[in-house]
Amino acid sequence: MASFAPLAPSPPTTADARLALTEQLLACDAARPCAEAVVAWLTHHARAAAAACVAREEPGGRLVCLAAHGLTQTQCMELEARTEDPRHPLVEALGQQEPRFVSGPRAALPRVGAAGGVFTVPLGRAGSPPVGLLLVWASGPALPAEVSWVASHAGPFLARQAAGPLGPGGSGLFRRIIDAVVDPVLLTDLEGRPHLANARAEALLVAGPEASEGRRRAVKLNQRVFAAVLSSTAAGRVPGPSRREVPLVDPVEGMDLLFELVTQRVYEPDGREAMVSVLRNVTDLGRATQALGESYRRLRATEREARSERHRLDRVLDSVADPIILSAPSGGTVMMNDPAEKLFTPPPDAGRAAQRRVRSNHATFSSFLANLLGAEGSLRWRGQLGLVDPATGATRPMEAVASKVMGDGGELTGIVTLFHDRSEALEKARLLERLREVSTLLEARVQVATAELAEQNEKLRRQAIQLEQASAAKSQFLANMSHEFRTPLNAILGYTNMLLQGVSGELSPAQKRNLTRIDSNGRHLLEVINEILDITRIEAGRMPLNLSDFRIPELLQEVMAEMDPIIVRSKLAVSTHLAPRLPQVHGDRQKVKQVVLNLLSNALKFTHEGEVKVTAEYAPATSTMSISVTDTGIGVDPAYQEKIFEDFQQVDSSPTRAYGGTGLGLSICRRLATMLGGRVSLQSTPGQGSIFTLHFPRRTRRT
Repeated sequence: MASFAPLAPSPPTTADARLALTEQLLACDAARPCAEAVVAWLTHHARAAAAACVAREEPGGRLVCLAAHGLTQTQCMELEARTEDPRHPLVEALGQQEPRFVSGPRAALPRVGAAGGVFTVPLGRAGSPPVGLLLVWASGPALPAEVSWVASHAGPFLARQAAGPLGPGGSGLFRRIIDAVVDPVLLTDLEGRPHLANARAEALLVAGPEASEGRRRAVKLNQRVFAAVLSSTAAGRVPGPSRREVPLVDPVEGMDLLFELVTQRVYEPDGREAMVSVLRNVTDLGRATQALGESYRRLRATEREARSERHRLDRVLDSVADPIILSAPSGGTVMMNDPAEKLFTPPPDAGRAAQRRVRSNHATFSSFLANLLGAEGSLRWRGQLGLVDPATGATRPMEAVASKVMGDGGELTGIVTLFHDRSEALEKARLLERLREVSTLLEARVQVATAELAEQNEKLRRQAIQLEQASAAKSQFLANMSHEFRTPLNAILGYTNMLLQGVSGELSPAQKRNLTRIDSNGRHLLEVINEILDITRIEAGRMPLNLSDFRIPELLQEVMAEMDPIIVRSKLAVSTHLAPRLPQVHGDRQKVKQVVLNLLSNALKFTHEGEVKVTAEYAPATSTMSISVTDTGIGVDPAYQEKIFEDFQQVDSSPTRAYGGTGLGLSICRRLATMLGGRVSLQSTPGQGSIFTLHFPRRTRRT
């Protein structure tokens, strides 16, 4: 830099003032405060009418006024000019690299008071293009020494602050450097408005007039997002670099991009705070991270599922009553269920004996697995094992089936062994064998008993045949004898009756009395013979049913008429009671009459006083006719009420009994009632009388 000759007298400066300016310049970290310090120092120590400091702005190559004294705001703005304009006096002065005094008014150089002109002093490093100008308005062309000293000392500071560390001419290089960076790099203010951007950043945040509508919208969206993120980052005032993720849009492809934004606060040459932002595309990294996270979540889900499957498998295995062991290809135990643990794990507080039994079971099982592992090509091995219960020492005969578990590549991945306790099966087999022995013995005994029973049955059959033949012979004999008895007896009674009627002449009273006794006994004998004959005919099946329609009132009237002589002699009150609307009966009239005669005869026989009542009723619900004979006689003891219906059975069967009879009357009544399809019932109380009732259907069916 050339030295300047003094143009006008100036107040003397002291070494302290220069030292203070030097310290002030050293403390400046931006061009603007450095320029302000220089202008203020010149105004005070060089007594300049006005002073200003302009510098070339990077980027853009524009001269801006960094500091001024004695100039209005308008005059300061008039000093700004683009460096591409070679006719501008300041651009010309910047290209001469030497101080120059411009006298008189000239466009773009404001006039200040009575100053005759203005000094344009280049600022910068020695041997390098100037980065700015120091303007000092003075009355004459003598450059003050303080101005030269300030220009020589402040120039390097301004060059370092205004042009950056690369020095003059480095803006183009700086531009090429930051454009070579693959990541978007920006210098913005605190609101996100860009001052400097490399090519990558302009591709995201700048759209020219010729850009398509889609690109402009994408760039506008990116600018809005970037400005919002940068404003919030600046508002946080976090010291040091700040990192955030910013979602942007690729203006060309329209794809969503994810950037990591690294911001750092800096000061611009004019002293204003700015933000340097570096965007690093982490879209692929985010996608990879997302994919990794998804893989991790799937891995965790698979792990949880595997754990759940393992837990469920454990529960399934534990629910199986038979022991199950999963072994590794080497034969080591991998897993076993609860029943298996009872055999292959010592119980709590197990003694030496229990531990010895467990070791014995392990040895037996290992020997069993060796058979499967040693058998080439065999996938399954079955065998019988004699295990021992570790707790009790009882023998546990087991049937074991070991199966190989093969992998997808055909390799052995495990062995599953299933045990089945054969204790119960062996006990069942033993019991079954014992049951077979007992069954065989019992079958032999049954055969013997069956043979004996068959022999006894044959004997009984023969005896039954003999008894039937004897009964038939008896019945035939009784029938024949009754017939043979009744024929001469009828003759005797006939001749007796003729003698009593005087066919052979008058009889003496004694003869009549004897003949009357003969007639009475003969008739009694005839009655006995008739009863025996009826019994034998019924037993021999020779008493058929003669069915006809008849009415009960007429039948009872005949019965009462036949029994009238006996009724008269008994002096009892005998009456009949007929229910209204008795229907006509279809049956064996003679047998019904015979039963009623027998019942009425018995009532008259065993009743000494009181009355005898004959009642006839009909039950429509069962179509059953009932004829009851009620007396007030001696009654029948309950112990004999069933016995008196058997043949030849009486309540008093002693030779000295008070009542005679053969004991066949009630037996004949029951048999005749059975032939009619009915029955005879008895209700009696000793000393109070009896009620004998004949029940028979209204319409008798022939059997």
